[in-house]
Amino acid sequence: MKTSTVKLHERPASKINLIGGRLCARQHPSDAARVLRIGLRLREALYSVLKGIVAGLAPGRHDLAALNEELRIAQGPKQIAVTAKGFEWEWNTSRPALDKILWLVSDSAAELLTSGDLSRLRQCGGDDCGWIFEDSTRNRSRHWCDMRDCGNRDRVRRFRSRQRTKRPSTRALHR
Repeated sequence: MKTSTVKLHERPASKINLIGGRLCARQHPSDAARVLRIGLRLREALYSVLKGIVAGLAPGRHDLAALNEELRIAQGPKQIAVTAKGFEWEWNTSRPALDKILWLVSDSAAELLTSGDLSRLRQCGGDDCGWIFEDSTRNRSRHWCDMRDCGNRDRVRRFRSRQRTKRPSTRALHR
């Protein structure tokens, strides 16, 4: 059985054999459904933990337990390898690729929680968004998860509001 390796410093999903994961998901639909349920639970737990941090609240016990469970599973195949750059962490496993993405997500979240600047976490101010993001601006003034999405919608909304107040209503012109 061929082993696959994912280096932790190379976080993009493209480094995971997603094609093999899709094939594996088709061959094992019940496992794919299980991993999807776990992924959704992990997403909700991370959102609750990070939203709590933004609000200045302690994380929920169940949310932290969900993250720790995924970290425990991810640590099993984690090992140190010698590379041209020196020593690096990597995951080495012959297991199907279905849950490897969860390992990357949980490991990245743990890295943020243990060594990130949590005071820079913000919740998007866009209507109906709620995403949590890291404000990397120098003066910590970012309001939206993405200027092209939520920020642009807010700017358009404010522009239209200003235009409405400048123009007389069309009803007044037709009287």
